[in-house]
Amino acid sequence: MPSLILVSLIWAFSFGLIKGQLTGIDPILVTTARLFLAWLVFLPFTRLKHCRVVTMGALLTIGAIQYGVMYMAYTASFHYLKGYQVALFTIFTPIYVTVINDCFTLKFHRHFMYASLLAVLGTSIILYRDLHLTEFRTGFLLIQAANLCFAFGQVAYKKVMKTVPHKDHHVFSLLYLGAILSTLPFLPAPQTWPISTLTSHQVLSLVYLGILASGVCFFLWNFGARRVDTGTLAICNNLKIPLAIGCSALVFGELVNWSQLTMGSIVLVIALWFNRR
Repeated sequence: MPSLILVSLIWAFSFGLIKGQLTGIDPILVTTARLFLAWLVFLPFTRLKHCRVVTMGALLTIGAIQYGVMYMAYTASFHYLKGYQVALFTIFTPIYVTVINDCFTLKFHRHFMYASLLAVLGTSIILYRDLHLTEFRTGFLLIQAANLCFAFGQVAYKKVMKTVPHKDHHVFSLLYLGAILSTLPFLPAPQTWPISTLTSHQVLSLVYLGILASGVCFFLWNFGARRVDTGTLAICNNLKIPLAIGCSALVFGELVNWSQLTMGSIVLVIALWFNRR
């Protein structure tokens, strides 16, 4: 679980960076650039000897869904939503993780669902003032598509890697390669790429998001996902929300209701305790 908490802390900065620096760039181009940088990070560690073709195909497919389709929908949502609203609409990811896991195992895990619902309650307390918003349907649907893809990838990766003798970092570049391949058909024409007009802040944001937030953090997230139960994994999917809101207040100067943030965070901790019990 420490790796999941560390990743949540790093991801807390991503919402503000994307909204503040990259919303003027084509979302597919941003997605492909981030995934390409992430792929380069793990390319030197790739060891595919004795890796079956079926396994490689499964990992490519998981990467295409968990990172490729997810990122395209996620990045596009920033054109319709504010940064904190994107964080808000990821609230249902714990439930998706639990339901998808139940579909894979063909068994309903009641206590995992209870813990997930408690995590959603805790996040709702933090953000309840915005739950009445109805004018952002497109952004909401994009985020839910991204949530489903990310939840599916986490559960599917755990299942596939149980049968693979390789270490995580030896095969992880396949996930990023699958993700890159899924974005290629949607890339805009090269002559429209704004390479010459990118500011230094935009370049640094892409490097940070690609190498650290995507490359290192997605690896640490799936690595950690394999080592916790589904209930803990589901709850940790919502840890980034109070962290992102705290980051928005302390780093980006946004107004935050600290009492709501504290109460909701306490409920998330209770959800983790409940799941452990």
